[in-house]
Amino acid sequence: MLVIPAVDIRGGKCVRLRQGKAAEETVFGHDPVEIARHWEREGAEYLHVVDLDGAFGGTPRNLEIVKKLVRAVPVKTEVGGGLRAEKEIQGLLEAGADRVIVGTRAVESVEWVRELAAKYPGRVAIGVDVREGMVATHGWVKTSELTPTDMLKMLAGAPLAAYIYTDVLRDGMNTGPNVAAIERFAKASPHPVIGSGGVSSLEDLRRLARTGIHGVVVGRALYDRRFTLAEAKEAVSPIRPKA
Repeated sequence: MLVIPAVDIRGGKCVRLRQGKAAEETVFGHDPVEIARHWEREGAEYLHVVDLDGAFGGTPRNLEIVKKLVRAVPVKTEVGGGLRAEKEIQGLLEAGADRVIVGTRAVESVEWVRELAAKYPGRVAIGVDVREGMVATHGWVKTSELTPTDMLKMLAGAPLAAYIYTDVLRDGMNTGPNVAAIERFAKASPHPVIGSGGVSSLEDLRRLARTGIHGVVVGRALYDRRFTLAEAKEAVSPIRPKA
């Protein structure tokens, strides 16, 4: 299971939020590019980069910083945050992003996402942000009437890269991930699943690794130095999924 450090950008800085709330922000660095280089030095194999201003505003706001970051590190990146137009998506992929993350637009325009995935097969990931069992949109500010299972049905057959399942109420809270929900979703998904939200300990990572998911995004726990990236990778390396 990949352990994927999160690099969340707001106002040009690297930050972490609690439950995605803009008012509950902690700044962890003033240069997201240097933060990305730090995780590269620490041994990251993949980075999860989100333009939070874009997620809240509906269109990328830190696009040049994100492109600079993608170009600056050899580590593969997945990039999201307000990506609702093909122009920005194409620009990020051309800049070197391994894949882009689409969330709100996947809820609002399924056919558009299908066409996008067909044009860029294996390079479009779907962000499934879940609040109390329902899919959240617009930077987690709104809640749709769709369940995660509905998303799987709507996008069945599309050549997607992955689904990124985030429990919104656990994100940034260090309360432990929603392992059961992530595992249920992963078993139903035809594509790799990356879990996110609430990881606070090495045991949390071990529990997720046993589900057989492809990866896990870790943010605050790494920034708060609850464990190092090396310790996280070591903790999950011998784990085999449950039969």
